[in-house]
Amino acid sequence: MNFKKSNKLYKKGLKNLVGAVNSPVRAFSSVGGNPLFIKKAKGTKITDVDGNDYVDLVLSYGPMILGHRHKKVQKAVTKALENGYSFGASTENEIKLAKIVCDAFPEMDKVRFVNSGTEAVLSGIRLARAFTGKDKIIKFSGCYHGHQDALLVAAGSGLATLSLPGSKGVPEGAVKNTLIAEYNNLESVKKHFAEHNDIAGVIIEPIGGNMGVVIPQNNFLKELKKYLETKGALLIADEVMTGFRSKFGGAQELLCVTADITCLGKVIGGGFPVGAYGARNEIMENVAPLGGMYQAGTLSGNPIAMAGGIATLTELRKQNPYDKFEEIGAIIEVILLETAKKYNVDLTVNRFGSMLNPFFTKTKVTNFEEAQTSDTEKFAVFFWEMIKNGVFLPPSQFEAWFLSSALTEKDIKIIANAVDKAMNAVANS
Repeated sequence: MNFKKSNKLYKKGLKNLVGAVNSPVRAFSSVGGNPLFIKKAKGTKITDVDGNDYVDLVLSYGPMILGHRHKKVQKAVTKALENGYSFGASTENEIKLAKIVCDAFPEMDKVRFVNSGTEAVLSGIRLARAFTGKDKIIKFSGCYHGHQDALLVAAGSGLATLSLPGSKGVPEGAVKNTLIAEYNNLESVKKHFAEHNDIAGVIIEPIGGNMGVVIPQNNFLKELKKYLETKGALLIADEVMTGFRSKFGGAQELLCVTADITCLGKVIGGGFPVGAYGARNEIMENVAPLGGMYQAGTLSGNPIAMAGGIATLTELRKQNPYDKFEEIGAIIEVILLETAKKYNVDLTVNRFGSMLNPFFTKTKVTNFEEAQTSDTEKFAVFFWEMIKNGVFLPPSQFEAWFLSSALTEKDIKIIANAVDKAMNAVANS
């Protein structure tokens, strides 16, 4: 497979772009080699500038759930473009999309649209603080909630200690109200409440998609919500990645829990920049102009994103592909596990609906510490062999793979063939 044009663009991009990319994961740092530059995509396929076609399991990190350039989404967006790109004023489609989103989430009465998942989470946390009158937030090691200062933190020497900045440029003062707990460990949450009386809430990815699809164990989310209710603290569900991916609504409902505040992104804009946060009336009425928590954005509710979101969610509800996702996900999981066994490669696969991820470890993965036992060097070999055999994966061991409703039997055969070649390469590396 030839990557000459991608390599040329990479060298050219180094002059005026930081690392030739606009998001670090695109730099391929964890897998080695230079990033691929993409020219176009359609359906299940994505095509790079060298003309190489791949079955896309990245899907813009989730939102292209119908596949790329679905005809109904394309039509809706094209029609919206004819009326203008941005108004800085209200449109009817904001109301339409708000109803679709609120109807899909139990106890969500109102929603506020923003421009990204990061912005949604930032606003959701501010809202939790405004509603409770408390300052501290607990997050879990391995869960990523965007690049805002307060959540770019690491766990320090312990798994449940006061946090330290996880990025240069983030002062200690910015994270002084952020506490770190261990995913799937309720005791690590209780420890913080024993030591602090000013905790506004806990933010969590219902499925840990930024450490490679980590699933709550033993009713962890249910027990967490029950405990928080006794403490007057809110549960904030970051469903930027999981929203509408496992059911028409949120993963939290499948896990038998209702968050107090839900943060969304990606899929609700059909691939256009969008985010949202929503909750029941008594919480959302704290947001300006109804209440004293200020949050604003000129591009919030952008008409193109609203049109793309309405078309995507309308078609998604019509297709109801979730049984299909479960079936295809199970097939790919079996392909991965059986092929790894064939070549004597240690592998654990975590899967939830239309999200899955293989870890190159024999350890069961239920938290970030266990995820880190994965052999990232083996993943790098695996990644490049999958690329060379026509399957586009996230260039990181700790990013989820995503399925689209456009996947065909032919695509699955391509994936199976690539997995066989890739596992063979891992075994011989």
